[in-house]
Amino acid sequence: MALASIRPAAVAGQFYPRDERVLRTQLAEMLSTAVAFESAPAPKAIIVPHAGYMYSGPVAASAYALLAPLRERIRRVVLLGPTHRVAVRGFALPAAQRFATPLGEVPVARGDWEALQARDDVLVDDRPHAEEHCLEVQLPFLQVCLERFDIVPVLVGDASPEATASLIESLWGGPETLILISSDLSHYLSYREAQWSDRAAVDQVLELRAGLDHEQACGATPINGLLLAARKHHLQAHLLDLRNSGDTAGDRLRVVGYTSIAFCEAEPPSHARH
Repeated sequence: MALASIRPAAVAGQFYPRDERVLRTQLAEMLSTAVAFESAPAPKAIIVPHAGYMYSGPVAASAYALLAPLRERIRRVVLLGPTHRVAVRGFALPAAQRFATPLGEVPVARGDWEALQARDDVLVDDRPHAEEHCLEVQLPFLQVCLERFDIVPVLVGDASPEATASLIESLWGGPETLILISSDLSHYLSYREAQWSDRAAVDQVLELRAGLDHEQACGATPINGLLLAARKHHLQAHLLDLRNSGDTAGDRLRVVGYTSIAFCEAEPPSHARH
């Protein structure tokens, strides 16, 4: 039956290990050596990169390491990322009800899946999801960091920041919900150019200023939607890591930029905490 269908792992063996034991070992290593960000409170939303683990995994791990105290609290992860292979107008949900990785299957949140279809700009289509890596590469991290969770996997195509913000808003939920935006930064600039471009993009995100373009970040549309929602909810953005492939595993002639950013509820003033 179509609704019970499983979306198989498309990029295991390319972007991350296909072998479960090797994958678990690699994830454990990246998480244990992640750049610690002691002062960030529990994140409501994160931006994480989506390249092969050898390139961007250590940067992504800095965000996932923050989820350790939330292991049992987070029960739903809303994932938004750009479409790299199939053009989409609006937003694409999969028809598949489970996503498989070498670590097992992750269920799609059925109630949210049904509710989102009431929107005119949401279509259900497995094709954009079939070969897309941007959401899939996040799942193994989530599978080792969280206890039990459902996902709302949304690919973002031609959509406005306002439409994206309204979709995020409809899925905002409470402390049980994590919003995850999958995006890399600049593509194929020289090392120094990328550092300059990526720093400017990150500074804009930290100020919650929507208006990123796709030269700055492939996931500019979902990021801009998140920034509008984060501003409405008075979240604070915390930079966790900012590097590029020239820092991790590639040459420095043509690099891809990566960042991890956490969005947290503003801390009450210190006198209010006593």
